Amino acid sequence: MPSIFDRFFDGELMDWNNSNYSSTNTTMPAVNVKENDNEFLIDVAAPGMKKDDFKVSYDNGRLTISSELKNEKEEKDGEKVTRREFSYQSFQRSFTVSESMVESENIAASYENGILHITLPKREEVKPKPSRQIDIK
Repeated sequence: MPSIFDRFFDGELMDWNNSNYSSTNTTMPAVNVKENDNEFLIDVAAPGMKKDDFKVSYDNGRLTISSELKNEKEEKDGEKVTRREFSYQSFQRSFTVSESMVESENIAASYENGILHITLPKREEVKPKPSRQIDIK
């Protein structure tokens, strides 16, 4: 079974065409993808955001991480608006992850210290099996 890293840049895991975008010409959040014997781990660097700013979904083998952050700042002089600033930031990152590799019903996400952590548990059948001694008869 090929590793997630073997396929990371060959187009099977990451689809850079239409599913990854930043609509406001802002920088896309950096992403680290790790794998161990039991799970795949995705970390998204997003300092200054809150967990409620994110939407994480999994549908038919596609994990999608998105956010739309709207910040409106208004300064008033009495009742007259003297200045108003709008700021919108949005992004979407998608990863193709075969349903035969992960337990999609157990995907979990958490946000801590500016990092969105997503855990995709591997199915038992794709986890590495320990070597065993075979008796010769």
